Order: sequence, then C-alpha cells, then structure tokens
Amino acid sequence: MKANKSSNFFTKPVNLYYMLIGSTLCLSILGVIMVFSASSIHSLETKGSTYAVALRQVFFLLFAIPMAWVFSRLSLAHWRKISRFGAVISLGLLTLVQLIGNSVNGNRNWIGIGFLDVQPSEIAKFLLILWAGFMLAQREHNGIIESNVIVLIAPIFILCIVLVLRGKDLGTASVFAFILAGLLWVSGVRLSVFTGLLSVGFLGIAALVITAPYRLNRFSVLLNPFADGRYKSTGWQPAHSLLGLASGGFFGVGLGASRQKWGNLPEAHTDFIFSVIGEELGLLGTLATLALLSILLFSIFRIALRAKEPMVRFVSAGIGCWIAIQTILNIGSAVSVLPVVGVTLPLVSYGGSALIATYMGIGFVVGAARRDPKIYNELKKSDYAWLR
Repeated sequence: MKANKSSNFFTKPVNLYYMLIGSTLCLSILGVIMVFSASSIHSLETKGSTYAVALRQVFFLLFAIPMAWVFSRLSLAHWRKISRFGAVISLGLLTLVQLIGNSVNGNRNWIGIGFLDVQPSEIAKFLLILWAGFMLAQREHNGIIESNVIVLIAPIFILCIVLVLRGKDLGTASVFAFILAGLLWVSGVRLSVFTGLLSVGFLGIAALVITAPYRLNRFSVLLNPFADGRYKSTGWQPAHSLLGLASGGFFGVGLGASRQKWGNLPEAHTDFIFSVIGEELGLLGTLATLALLSILLFSIFRIALRAKEPMVRFVSAGIGCWIAIQTILNIGSAVSVLPVVGVTLPLVSYGGSALIATYMGIGFVVGAARRDPKIYNELKKSDYAWLR
C-alpha cells in the first residue's frame, strides 16, 4: 500500500510541478546560507565585510526569481522567436569574452561590467540549448533523416567549445560537450553512432589533458591528493576538500564552524561549497543536498517526457542534462573522484551568472509544466495564486 502511495505521489503530474518549484527554492535558500558561511572569511579579507559576498548572492537571487516567473509565462511562440537567435548570440558572447574578457585563475571567461563580473558562457549554455531544441524540433516536424541530426547542431556546439577552450576553461567546455551528447541521445541518434561520438569526445579531452601540464597534474592527484610532492601544489584543493568532508561526521561540526574555509580551501564558496556543506552539516547535510538535486532533476526529466511539443521536450531535457553534468563535475571534484574543473554546484554555489542562467532554464521548464493540461487543471484549483 505504501509503495502505491509513493508511486502515485511521484507520478501524479501536478506533483512534478511542486517538486520542481520546491527543490529549486530549497536549494536556493541552502545556497544563500552556505555561501554566507563559506565566504565569510574570504569576504572579510577581500571586501572588508563578512556579509558582502552573501548579500551579492541574495541580490542575484532576488533578480533571478521574478525573471524566472516572467520566463515561465512566455508563450511557446515567444520562445521560438528567441531560440532562432540563440546560436548567434552565444557565439557573439563567447567571441566577446576572447576580445575584451578578463582572466581569472588562468581562465579567460569573464567580462567586467562596472562593479559586476559577468560570465557569458553561463548564459550561452541556456541559449544554445534553446536553439538546439528549436532545430531538433524543426527536424522532427519536417521528417529529416537521423544522419542529419549531428550536422544540424554539432558544428555550432563545437565552435562554442573551441572559443571556450581558447580561454583555457576545460570545465565549461566539458559541460558544453556533455550537453551536446545529451541532446543527441534524446534526439534518437543510433547507439553505435552515439558511442563513436562519445569516444571521440573523450579522446579529445584526453588529448587536451596530456598536452597541458597543469591539467595533467590535476589528474595525477586524483587517487591520492596527499602524496608527497603533490599535496602542497595540485593536491591542495582536493586534499582539503576531503579533510572537510571527513571531519563533518554524521551531523557536522555546526553551521559556520568550518575550519577549511579559513584559507585552507580556496574557492570554498564556489567550486567547493559541497565540501563546506559536508563539514558543517555532516553526512546528513550532503545527503539532503543530493536528495534535493535528485528531486530537481527527476521533475525536469519527467516534465520533458510528458511534453507533447518536440521543442519543449528537447529543451527541457537539455536543461536537465546541463544541471546534471554540472552537479556530477562539481561533486566529483569535491570528493576527488574527478579532477578539479572549476564548475559551480547549480543553485548552491556563489555566482550571479550561473544562478541567473540556471533560473532561466528552470523558468522554461516551469512554463513547460504549466502548458501541460493535466498539471494546469490541478494548479487552477490551488488556493495559492502565485503557484498557478
């Protein structure tokens, strides 16, 4: 009986909407709390106030939420118009970064706008998914043969990846590559073709790693970041990330009581926020974070599967792939099963560009859910107008 109730809850269409909204808000609130905790020392040293970085995150969140609400109300016709320019805008943004961008930690992927630093590649992820979804939907409507799918979207993705790699940002380039792989998979590319493309992609990543000593060094510390000669160089971040996670125990050392954020763990509020969660909130906190991310991804992919319109299906699935691969890369780096690639944990890590871009994607998926007749009919019965 319990199994049937659980099954009904997770499969009832309107509950997908509530899970999407609920997990997004919970992760965002957790993100603000943990960014404040993880960044307090860094913020005091660089900004002169323990609250400065956290307040910026709150500002970005207060901007992102109403923006996502507006996006969720856009009609499919509006999305089609915007999507036509997605590839051009993405290429333009990434080219602009190479021309006038700033270099941070060796990667050229930022543009300074007044007191803000913007990362155009984050917005480009969403716009490329939007464009690719539109192109794949057009192909489905027109009955184009399968072999043309790769030619249809892969060249633009490859151009974007090349531009990102010119800025030496392998992590972001990997995200673009895996988004492309996900879109090709959901478009129905034959398994043999998909496997061949995936093999070529991994060989390309391997070549980029082997030809760059600093990347090779990151791979060399995966199994043992505490190794002599590595610990105080490329092993420092993964080693102290593991120390933070290990010292948290089941319940953690307490919110705000992290030792690693006191300069031992660089980028504690961005790339390694999962480690601070583990240290301060313990295994319970990390499992709760993973559960919320799992609920978010489950709801996105289920909504994508329910979509009748091909563009909605492809774009929603692409957004799910994007959030999933960033989650895997970020947490994989934190637990030292993947090399440090410098990507944020969606909705949790500090970063205005990443937060706003993710909310753009979630706004689209919320709109997709609202266009589902079964979900919308249930939402109209809700006593809370803002949920409709």
